[in-house]
Amino acid sequence: MANFTHKPRILFLYGSLRERSYSRLLAEEAARIIENFGAEVRFFNPLELPIYGSVPDTHPKVQELRELSLWSEGQVWSSPEMHGNITGIMKNQIDWIPLSIGAVRPTQGRTLAVMQVSGGSQSFNAVNTLRILGRWMRMFTIPNQSSVAKAYQEFNEDGTMKDSPYRDHAIDVMEELYKFTLLLREQTDYLTDRYSERKEQAAKEAIAVANRALEVNSANSI
Repeated sequence: MANFTHKPRILFLYGSLRERSYSRLLAEEAARIIENFGAEVRFFNPLELPIYGSVPDTHPKVQELRELSLWSEGQVWSSPEMHGNITGIMKNQIDWIPLSIGAVRPTQGRTLAVMQVSGGSQSFNAVNTLRILGRWMRMFTIPNQSSVAKAYQEFNEDGTMKDSPYRDHAIDVMEELYKFTLLLREQTDYLTDRYSERKEQAAKEAIAVANRALEVNSANSI
């Protein structure tokens, strides 16, 4: 079991490029909250991230996003609800993070909290989609979530969140994410160890051994 001495590392992604982006403001408020619990936080700015598949994955913004995902032990995804779902900007970021890079898995085993903001009445369409994506990325999505209705009413001019039940719930979500991250990061290797992957790795190793034996036999016959 790993012995961690550093603070839990939390990456924040948000799904809007607007100057006054409420999904970003909610993420920034959540970041301040979880920092107070003891986490280290980083943000990825999606500005200038190319559309998925339009450029090689060596693009600097793609590499920045993937490196941040590898750095993280937990993530927070905060999206506006647009036409009943997450925004393309949010989905584009997730699309650029692969399930695996060789033997390295940028998302598997990490904790995840999902959040959304709406311009109208409260909805859970965006967070429901984010949960599906989190499961697909093999992340441990915490039970709690945040959905802020009429978000334009919930933030002060300086971007901080007004004292309200919505902010109280955001605190609940960050507290839960912090606790789950502390608990699960000690057990990630054990929890993500799968029979099918062990079987596949054993088959690869058997092939490699057979190939080496053939090379040795060929060399001896010369």
